[in-house]
Amino acid sequence: MARPEDRLVRLAEAKAVLQARAAERTAAEQAEYEAKLAQRTERERSTGRRPGGRLPTPPVPGPRDGDQYNFTDPESRIMKNPTNVGFEQDYNAQVAVDQQSLLIVGWALSNHPNDSQEAEPTLEAIPSALGTPEAAALDTGYIGPPRCWPVPNAASSPTSPRGVIPIIQARQQRFAPLPEPPPEDASSQVKMAYKLKTVLGKAIYGVRKCTVEPVIGIIKEVLGFRQFSLRGIAAAAGEWCLVCLAFNLKRFHTLSWA
Repeated sequence: MARPEDRLVRLAEAKAVLQARAAERTAAEQAEYEAKLAQRTERERSTGRRPGGRLPTPPVPGPRDGDQYNFTDPESRIMKNPTNVGFEQDYNAQVAVDQQSLLIVGWALSNHPNDSQEAEPTLEAIPSALGTPEAAALDTGYIGPPRCWPVPNAASSPTSPRGVIPIIQARQQRFAPLPEPPPEDASSQVKMAYKLKTVLGKAIYGVRKCTVEPVIGIIKEVLGFRQFSLRGIAAAAGEWCLVCLAFNLKRFHTLSWA
């Protein structure tokens, strides 16, 4: 008799979590919807023509039929696997890597399904004793809301609150050729597109693939770390910290022979 009652309690908890996640998703999609509308307005203002295509669709609130809850590890989330285009129960691991030494100077872990909210936490993870980096190179996935402008993700703005200059490859830049610096009231999209065309922007972003990508590749292929052994975000974060430490020890050994 106790077991069915316990099952009902866990089902009620799962339902509450799914409803909370649905509300969080609706808020993010609403921000993305408003960002798309703002982007169309900016494009119409800069080109003088009304953009083609369909208008953005507003989000539908509430849980969806495909929403899932994992009873074994409730804090993990379903995420898309870029390797096989499938979906897995995962955590989102992040690293900040120094361009010269290739040492991991900051790490973070969350259960967010994409990287649009991960730039600032990863920058905050860099110890103050190491100082503040002047600039950071990030790929398109860090634009938030996902692939839309303007951005609530502070690190995606022309200058983040920490004073770090973000250089993020924005796919939308092809719509805004900028022979001259943009005005002060230009959107974040336009400012980032211009920044990427400067000599400094090209130099910083040009070394991104040879900075963080080799580190991730070594962690996966050389150290053999491809999945977490522990459950819960706190335990998984501790495990990720140990993995980053193991990489740095290996890297220190390599640098000592250089």
